[in-house]
Amino acid sequence: MTVVVRRGSAQDVRFLRDMLHHAYYWKERAPDAGPGPVQLYVKAWGRPGDAAVIALEEGFPVGAAWFRLFRESAQGYGFVDESTPELAIAVVPNARGKGVGGKLLEALLERAREEGFAAVSLSVDKRNSGAIALYRQHGFEQVGETDDSLTLRATLAGDR
Repeated sequence: MTVVVRRGSAQDVRFLRDMLHHAYYWKERAPDAGPGPVQLYVKAWGRPGDAAVIALEEGFPVGAAWFRLFRESAQGYGFVDESTPELAIAVVPNARGKGVGGKLLEALLERAREEGFAAVSLSVDKRNSGAIALYRQHGFEQVGETDDSLTLRATLAGDR
């Protein structure tokens, strides 16, 4: 599988929204039932602090990773503070287990470094051992926990 990762743009919002369902389906079983925190990950995309990367296989999008800043008054699931963007990542089911997530994560962490962020955070299901292992390989450490998820943060200072 040859995967190319490119920067995302406002034209990718529909794909990000679709990928959001893959990333957070376990948090909100009926994501269209109301705005909920999940919608905050893509609503009004393109504001300062928003960035995305898209994975393409043979020209077709197969995954996305993105981050955005949240306010204390409107937090995402992996909120740490207002200066730490929260990351979301998802890969379509038939492309999982082939290294796409790792490529997306590396590209997005590099983008966060380029934009001067000191850290990024995320929320992950406690039962998702594969994702947790991937995040730990990229320097994420646990900083919080709820009944069903962990909040992880990676410090971006310096090269990994």
